[in-house]
Amino acid sequence: MRRLQKIDWRAPSVQRWVLVVVLVVLVVTLLGTLIYLAGRLESDQMQRRVDAQIEAADQDLRKHLTGDLRSLQALMARHPSVAQWQHEADVLLAQQREILRLEWRDETLRRKAQMDTPFRRSLGDDEDQIEALKDMTQACALARQSGGAAYSASYFVPQEDGLGTEMMAMCWPLKEHGHVSGYLVARYGLADILSDLAARQLARSEELTLTELDGTRLAASSAAHRGVRLFSAQKRLDLPGNPMVLRLNSWQGTPDLVPNFLTALVTVLALALVVVLVMLVRDTRRRLSAELELAEALAFRKAMEDSLVTGLRARSLQGHITYVNPAFCEMVGFSAEELRTQLDPPPYWPDEWVAEYRQVQQQRVATQGSAREGFEALFKRKSGEVFPVLVVEAPLINAAGVQTGWMSAVLDLSEKRRIEELSRATQERLQATARLATVGEMASLLSHELNQPLAAISSYANGSLNLLENGLTVDAAGVVSDLQMALGRIAEQSERAGRVIKSVNDFVRRRKQLRESVSPVELLSAILPLVNLQARKSSVRVVTEVSPQLPQVQCDRTMVEQVLLNLTRNAMQAMEDMPAADRILEIRARLVLDSDHGPQRTAQLEWRILDRGLGIPPEVAEHLFTPFFTTKNEGMGLGLSLCRTVAEQHGGALEFEPNRPQGAVFVFTLPLGPN
Repeated sequence: MRRLQKIDWRAPSVQRWVLVVVLVVLVVTLLGTLIYLAGRLESDQMQRRVDAQIEAADQDLRKHLTGDLRSLQALMARHPSVAQWQHEADVLLAQQREILRLEWRDETLRRKAQMDTPFRRSLGDDEDQIEALKDMTQACALARQSGGAAYSASYFVPQEDGLGTEMMAMCWPLKEHGHVSGYLVARYGLADILSDLAARQLARSEELTLTELDGTRLAASSAAHRGVRLFSAQKRLDLPGNPMVLRLNSWQGTPDLVPNFLTALVTVLALALVVVLVMLVRDTRRRLSAELELAEALAFRKAMEDSLVTGLRARSLQGHITYVNPAFCEMVGFSAEELRTQLDPPPYWPDEWVAEYRQVQQQRVATQGSAREGFEALFKRKSGEVFPVLVVEAPLINAAGVQTGWMSAVLDLSEKRRIEELSRATQERLQATARLATVGEMASLLSHELNQPLAAISSYANGSLNLLENGLTVDAAGVVSDLQMALGRIAEQSERAGRVIKSVNDFVRRRKQLRESVSPVELLSAILPLVNLQARKSSVRVVTEVSPQLPQVQCDRTMVEQVLLNLTRNAMQAMEDMPAADRILEIRARLVLDSDHGPQRTAQLEWRILDRGLGIPPEVAEHLFTPFFTTKNEGMGLGLSLCRTVAEQHGGALEFEPNRPQGAVFVFTLPLGPN
């Protein structure tokens, strides 16, 4: 055998061949890399083009559906008859090929009219297709709630030739005067929608499909599968009530090489070292800058954590404390080292709660909870004091996206509990004070409102005594009749005083007063004896204008009578300084329209109490209805305030205006009772 010759690696020729081989390997590697990168570049460009196409298809589809909705709205804008609607719907269906059927339904979803597309055979009756009817009903319910168009889930409609089509329904509510009067339902063919889009913007080697969220294919535009590479892009189509996925598939051939490849190769080889050097320098600078920013961020975070009054605590999945901030250490009284070294149980857990807290921690570890949770607990300070805290925990995620534990924010609730207890005690004191104020208010109102019936009782009693002393010897029968009348008045005013006490008591306690329908004549008749009695004492002539034909009012009779008595008494007192001939009190009642309700005004009963006194000065008018404001030496200042409150509680009002040529007019309105 021929002996193998030993290779001398130090020979120049060998070294030259080695260098050539290395250079060839490097060049081949570089060329292969460039070809690969060129292919990747073309693939990326193709993918971006597909992504742009799916975005454009999504926008076109949404624009097309919006245009269809506007056309449907225009169809119903003129409130057509059924025949007009059918004619216009037939024209619309001839223009919009993707709409296979239009239906006009009433507010109960009963069909009023229906038109089918002239480009398809009959789709059958939806009333016989339970799934289609259910989907359409759900879409109309959603449209009624949202006030706009809603789409149903897709459903399959079989055809007589054994084939079928995937459809969906769009329901748009028809409104009249703010209420839903019916629905307009458009049945779309999903394949027709895709065919329209594909015809306008897709190439022969591209396919457009509609799928459900779980990937179930609903419809597709036909395309020839040409090419060896598939590029896909999808876009979620969130139609109201029917989310779907729009997907674009594009088949392409093998990529071309980069144009002018040799020129590009020489340029790349010449600039490679410079580019690498520049990139290395920039990378070093970026690394140094990133390290500096990281150090500043860590210092800022530490300063922020040290300044917090909320305790921060990080725990591992096993419950071991890995980090605490100074606020947490100050809260529990333990140092960070003590908290990290004492593992189970933590030193801030109260002894009686250790078992329960350990069980809760084990459940957290077993369930791997990832939601943010907040709960209240009890912690123990190093001194042994137990205090309430609010703990809010969130998952602690590392840079790889893996949960490594929990981060907790702990808030001391001791001060909050103290403030809540103080607030509760203060509230109890305020309620007690309010009850005392209510008692005082009721006493003041009673003393004010009982003056009139008690004065009437006193007057009738004195008159009865005078009759007994002077009239028995003259006309015994007449005296007995007068005594009976007086005693009847005394009994009537006593009952009235009782009603006043009950009404004022209910008024002060804010109870619901019992209201009844009373005619204005009955109200006037009840107070007229007291008014006449006061008028005789004050030499006032009383004039009344109350028609028996006036309708009844719904009111608390006792309180309204008291309002009228207060107003008439104030009117007579306002005329005390006037000549006897000018002391005329007028009581009128009439129907007026309530001006506060705009065009839908309702009728009210208006009482007008007119006097011929000196009138109300401007400085007094500003405070006339203020509680405890009075211009009388013996007055309490509650009469007019009570009168206005009673009027407002009845849904009426109490105002005043000047009387011509002199005096004042108080206007008291009440709502009418039920017819």
